[in-house]
Amino acid sequence: MLDREGYRPNVGIILLNARNQVFWGKRLRTHSWQFPQGGIKYGESPEQAMFRELHEEVGLLPEHVQILARTRDWLRYEVPDHFIRKDARGHYKGQKQIWFLLRLMGRDTDMNLRATDHPEFDAWRWNEYWVPLDVVIEFKRGVYQMALTELARFLPKVNHHNRYLRSGMRPHARDDRRRSEMVDETLPGESPVEPPGEGHNGTNGPH
Repeated sequence: MLDREGYRPNVGIILLNARNQVFWGKRLRTHSWQFPQGGIKYGESPEQAMFRELHEEVGLLPEHVQILARTRDWLRYEVPDHFIRKDARGHYKGQKQIWFLLRLMGRDTDMNLRATDHPEFDAWRWNEYWVPLDVVIEFKRGVYQMALTELARFLPKVNHHNRYLRSGMRPHARDDRRRSEMVDETLPGESPVEPPGEGHNGTNGPH
């Protein structure tokens, strides 16, 4: 399904964990990493397509996530001719995307890269929000930058007490002072930087 200009409607997904790290997937049998994305089928809304793609590519259901924001307008990228099937050249131009920012409300183990018979990823990891664009296929980099920039203001504030609540411990006064210093040193509206997460693979990692 193409629009009059030759763009296929599509959705992109930025999935956050509690540390504001993002799901970063390695495309099947390649060295390229990307966010989940996929086409909008005839009769689907962007939100319906997003939930379908989220399950097909990551194995998550609507109850596993919270929608934080979406891009206001379509973001477009053109696909070079050598990536386009010969029979589609001349009328297919590229993708136009609505991007969604989601927060994972479930657990890492709720994810399943093989929820369907046609997996998109064979490995994944949590990555810092500003992902390394040099590992993204070149013609998508501009859209990634635009989506990340537009949605960055909707990032939740990180709750630094979570690690104590999970373990049943109470923070020491020294830790409280240190956290106060971190907040004081941070610009208004920004959250202190958290360390990057560890990687997972699609077969031995969480499913």
